[in-house]
Amino acid sequence: MDPRNFRFAHLADAHVGAWSRDAAVRHALRASVLGALAEVETRDCEFLLISGDLFHTPIPEPSEVAPVAAALKRLTDAGRRVYVIYGSHDYVAHRVSWLDVLAETGIFLRAAPEAVRVEGERWTLPFHTDGPTGAQIAGISGRAHGLDRSYFAAVDSEAFRAAPGFKIFQFHAAIEEYLPEPFRGHIHGVPVHDLPGGCDYYAGGHIHYSYTGEGPDGGLLVNPGAVFGTSVKDLEYGAAGRSHQGVVVVTVQDGRPEVEFVDTAPRARLKVFDVDLTGRSAEEARATVAKAIETQASPGALLFPRLHGRISDGSLAGLGLRASDAEASALGAAAVHWDVQEVAVEREADGAPLATGDVVDREVFAELARNQDPALPELAGPDGESKMGELVRQLGFARADGQSLADYRVERIEVALEILGVTRAHRPRAEPRARAT
Repeated sequence: MDPRNFRFAHLADAHVGAWSRDAAVRHALRASVLGALAEVETRDCEFLLISGDLFHTPIPEPSEVAPVAAALKRLTDAGRRVYVIYGSHDYVAHRVSWLDVLAETGIFLRAAPEAVRVEGERWTLPFHTDGPTGAQIAGISGRAHGLDRSYFAAVDSEAFRAAPGFKIFQFHAAIEEYLPEPFRGHIHGVPVHDLPGGCDYYAGGHIHYSYTGEGPDGGLLVNPGAVFGTSVKDLEYGAAGRSHQGVVVVTVQDGRPEVEFVDTAPRARLKVFDVDLTGRSAEEARATVAKAIETQASPGALLFPRLHGRISDGSLAGLGLRASDAEASALGAAAVHWDVQEVAVEREADGAPLATGDVVDREVFAELARNQDPALPELAGPDGESKMGELVRQLGFARADGQSLADYRVERIEVALEILGVTRAHRPRAEPRARAT
């Protein structure tokens, strides 16, 4: 094979197993991922790069893993190689994940070291040589809450840079200079100059938004976006054409890569729409919701209505969401995923709005962060407010099938400690307090 002319594929953020409460949406996500894997064979790609978050949790349901594992095995049985790095959702401290299991079967190669490293400690970047193409492939796996950022600054990549062949670096992190506008100010990324220089292709992941850029010394930097998405906002970006949903096919000609974004998500079936209830009575709001569902529902459709505005009287229960679910089903829709976070109901007494959903959470977290006990500085201030929200989300994950209660408790504790940025060996101890008398 000519080492300067070949084709490979690149995907990230498949998040198989997401949308756990919406079976039809979860099925559509899995089908999108399987479609992306099928493109690897259809486009005659030599190998596939998966740049993190193949699964939504480290230990997803076996029914979610099985079809993906079978598709990957078909690729490897056909002689195609699969190079994987872990993402922030794949990683679990001191525990075995499904990615570990699949790696041991030989279905794919881990393209990055998984060891937790001491911050600031210099380390040498290992790499693989893809036999048929001679491409050199290295990577740094992602970790939750950006705990991998120090790894980039401390890496020694000189041996990797000196190796002959087309060079690929995989990463699962935001890049500061290429953060899309909607994410700026909300995500702290890695400076582009901390990436290893001298690569021909930088295979990104983590940001559910597709973009292209340049590495520190040139070289094509690509983030393919989520294969499907894990939030209504992801689906909205895809439907609006602001981000791709699928896989990137990379054709190398004379040593130069050219990319094609191949969408595999069923965009025609994904319908994200707003329903404005401002100033409507309970009866009017109910009728407005019902009309919106009737307009949008169609056979196989996945509906994502976003309700917003202030209802002048009544309650959320009076919107008739269950009745609208039944109507959507009768019209052939596969699922309705309601978003009522931006709906407020006025109190009859003074007309003041009642906050709902995440608004209440944010207010509670902000109050706790303002009044945090100094013995837990990790939860103080704006950062503490964010950490509390993430703690509530992570601690709410259900126990996986077959997982013992003891293992589940250990896993959740380790995740909580990681969010707080401490370890069992180095947890800061509170100063002893005087007892109340």
